[in-house]
Amino acid sequence: MHSTPRAAEHFPVGAFARNGKAASSPYGLSLVESVSATLRAHNSSLGDASLEHLDEISHTTSYPEGALIFVDGQMPRGVHVLCHGRVKMMASSRDGKTLIMKIVQPGEILGLHSMVTGKAYETTAETLQPCQFAFVKGPDFLDFITNYPDACWAVAQQLSSDCQAAYEGVRSLGLSHSVSEKFARLALQWAVDGRPSAAGVAVKISLTHEEIAQLIGTSRESVTRTLGEMKRHKVLELSGSTLLIRNKAALEAMISA
Repeated sequence: MHSTPRAAEHFPVGAFARNGKAASSPYGLSLVESVSATLRAHNSSLGDASLEHLDEISHTTSYPEGALIFVDGQMPRGVHVLCHGRVKMMASSRDGKTLIMKIVQPGEILGLHSMVTGKAYETTAETLQPCQFAFVKGPDFLDFITNYPDACWAVAQQLSSDCQAAYEGVRSLGLSHSVSEKFARLALQWAVDGRPSAAGVAVKISLTHEEIAQLIGTSRESVTRTLGEMKRHKVLELSGSTLLIRNKAALEAMISA
């Protein structure tokens, strides 16, 4: 990989006090009081003692949309637990092509693999919207997962989940025969967390056509054309940040053909 722009410092403008005690609300964020509140809200397997200790060793920080949290090739100094917002994890080639590896959701840890292995980041993390994080310094985090078995188990679960997502991504990119099939796989993944209605399944995605293209390894023009075709056939429709899946069976047929 090639050199990349410098990532934001761990305590940027808008950083908050230790233990999640915030003094203000920058970037229009609805602030989460502590990392433990985030993890409880997302059904964390951590016990009360672990969550309390995590609050003690973490610093809450906030970043605007488009901020680089860390970059490919940088050595980790700790981990970032996402409390609010969404982050895209990207890999880039020397000729400037970019692939979005994953969209990180609240409750997930950024930089976990590099922190555990002690190796440089292999991806770049950029905020898709204003975000709030709980940052834990490397030595504190490693001591935490060493001394709290449930924390070690939670780390193993996320690493396993990340590995499974990577397998699915490779399968989609390598075995799908068309842009329509690649997008159908992606839409069905999104549908799992969608909101059912009489019209179909509504999913909030807040991604540009370019970012969708980077998720499935194609061009923006191909995504725009595919969305148009699916809209004409009443399979799905993207309106603003809402994707309405009208015919889930048609998407399933595309990936099984």
